[in-house]
Amino acid sequence: MSQQTAVIRPAVRPTTAMRVRRINEVAAQIFPAVIIAVLVLLIIITAQQSGVAVAGEQLLNGLTIGGVYALIAVGYTMVYGIIELINFAHGDVFTLSAFYSVLVVRYSSALGFDLNSLAVNHGVGGFVLAMAIVLPITMLLAGLTGVTIERVAYRRLRNAPKLAPLITAVGVSFFLEGLMQARAGSANVPTGMRDWVRGDAFTIGGVTVTWKDIFVVGSAVFAMVLLQTFVRRTRLGKAMRATAQERDASLLSGININRTIAATFFIGSAMAAVGGVVYSIKEGEITWNLGFQFGIIAFTSAVLGGIGNIVGAGLGGFLIGLFAVFGSQLIGAQWANSIIFIMLIIVLTFRPVGLLGQRLPDRA
Repeated sequence: MSQQTAVIRPAVRPTTAMRVRRINEVAAQIFPAVIIAVLVLLIIITAQQSGVAVAGEQLLNGLTIGGVYALIAVGYTMVYGIIELINFAHGDVFTLSAFYSVLVVRYSSALGFDLNSLAVNHGVGGFVLAMAIVLPITMLLAGLTGVTIERVAYRRLRNAPKLAPLITAVGVSFFLEGLMQARAGSANVPTGMRDWVRGDAFTIGGVTVTWKDIFVVGSAVFAMVLLQTFVRRTRLGKAMRATAQERDASLLSGININRTIAATFFIGSAMAAVGGVVYSIKEGEITWNLGFQFGIIAFTSAVLGGIGNIVGAGLGGFLIGLFAVFGSQLIGAQWANSIIFIMLIIVLTFRPVGLLGQRLPDRA
């Protein structure tokens, strides 16, 4: 009988690249826990340095501004999920939507139906009725704007190299900003909606929560949940998800790709309109270049939460708002934007898919 000789293989020593890859994998796994831990640490430090009341106020401020970021980020993530386009003009659609709402309020006064007076002087019922008029009209105008942008600027470049639609998106953004500056001027424009929501709701731990705070956060959460339900349960939502997964297979299955993508731009822009109306009520004034900064921050929010994931984009908006507010409290307001973009770099380095995103195989 022949004897088999055992072959002794030399141990494979891990290379530097293998070690780095392993470190990145571990960092990606613990990244959500690290984010939450850092946020909790910031809250604790703020409470120790400035008091529990100040920490509570900053927590409330972070949630309210994060709600606006979340509403814009949802539109970003919808468009990217369908056609993998970073629509830099989305932030300017948000600003344009705010101007739409101002025009609706002003023209209502000219027509003898003063929405401002209705919302301010007739209690909750008057506010609800005013919102039932302003919000649908603003969403419709913003949605039509989004569909027009897709039809004119993006549709012909759908199969072009990715750099072409990206540059086009920047061009559309500059066009909208120039249009708003030419029509509204460079000064801040009062919306006339600051007093639509007034009064304090309750006080907890020395922190007074106003009805406006509840309105902003509640609008963001409600819109996010409603949109997620729409995408998951409706026929059009299923068509959107199918188009996002595989466009050619969806076309062969009978899905109208052009109509689905146009509907996505309409809904995403309508969500930006909700953000525009909420911001108009929250701050009481707008300016032509508001969407540039808000758009980039909302894009960072979508990346943090998981671009292409609606709930993740909303969660990322709230987290970015909290990090910006507490970071400003601890090291100065001038560092707010730096904190946000440092977070973008960290996310892209250690967990590019975001908190709720899933790693997908590259398409052939």
